[in-house]
Amino acid sequence: MKALVYTGTQSLEFRDEPDPVMNERDTLVTIEASGICGSDMHAWHGHDARRVPPMILGHELAGRIEGGPNHGQRVAVNPLISCGTCRDCRAGAPNLCASRDLIGLGRAGGYAQHVSVPTANLFPIAESLNAVHASLMEPTAVSLHAIHLAERVLSRPISECRTLVIGGGAIGALAALILESKGAREIAIAETSSSRRSSLSRLSQASVYDPLGDQLPPDNHFELVIDAVGSGATRAAASQLTRTGGVISHIGLQDNEPGLDTRRLTLQEISFIGNYTYNQTDLQASLDLLTDGALGSLEWVETRPLSEGATAFEDIHHARTPSPKIVLLPW
Repeated sequence: MKALVYTGTQSLEFRDEPDPVMNERDTLVTIEASGICGSDMHAWHGHDARRVPPMILGHELAGRIEGGPNHGQRVAVNPLISCGTCRDCRAGAPNLCASRDLIGLGRAGGYAQHVSVPTANLFPIAESLNAVHASLMEPTAVSLHAIHLAERVLSRPISECRTLVIGGGAIGALAALILESKGAREIAIAETSSSRRSSLSRLSQASVYDPLGDQLPPDNHFELVIDAVGSGATRAAASQLTRTGGVISHIGLQDNEPGLDTRRLTLQEISFIGNYTYNQTDLQASLDLLTDGALGSLEWVETRPLSEGATAFEDIHHARTPSPKIVLLPW
């Protein structure tokens, strides 16, 4: 099969690879769409020791079952693999499983024409759902999970909250669309890329601003701040901008640098929530949103052939694309 293989720091090669290795718990999926995630970019930059080249990255997947009794069934893929038996898994939190793995991390991913997936990780999708949109189930679930955790802590409903999303990549864009669907009182997006700011202004009702510019929101303004970047600088901004008694929902994992103002969080009773991936309920709810068209046309998602994947990574790295998301098409 053809695959896009991560061969080293900032190096990808489109080449022939052996067909996936299967076991009795796996199903072979023919990939129709595979999104580029920020974590894949992190690996490409050489910043993820867990992803050891050569390997096939990619975990935002949709396609069709190949062979077996469900041959031809269209599916989206939950890439998170957990043990299923530990205390966290049995509590409905497989994302916290100590032995968790991820497709495209510990085993071959979806930047290929075929992938082997645990059968339990497949979500059937409607024939009417575009495969590119279906591949957004995973990143949508990340955003939905973060907002759900924040809703449990907020003192008032989302519809009464002024909200800020820091970072206008796919996770941030999807978070803004989910907040819009929930009727948030105010939505702002902070994004440094000028071309991406233009795209974000068209995809939602959010106000979009440059956090490096001089037109900044006032401090102590937002009841909910979602940090979809996760850097020292964005944690510092979240600390300043979150209102007294508000919530910071932290998704991004860009670095572990200082920036969070724990003194202000303590004195102003600001809740800080770390959140990682999703659970099965988040995935199904996200798939339902995408199937129902609740997040809009999603025309801001860019597609490219898998054979041009290396160029797509370069374009994201150099901010040469205005789109918050690029999805690769293997066929």
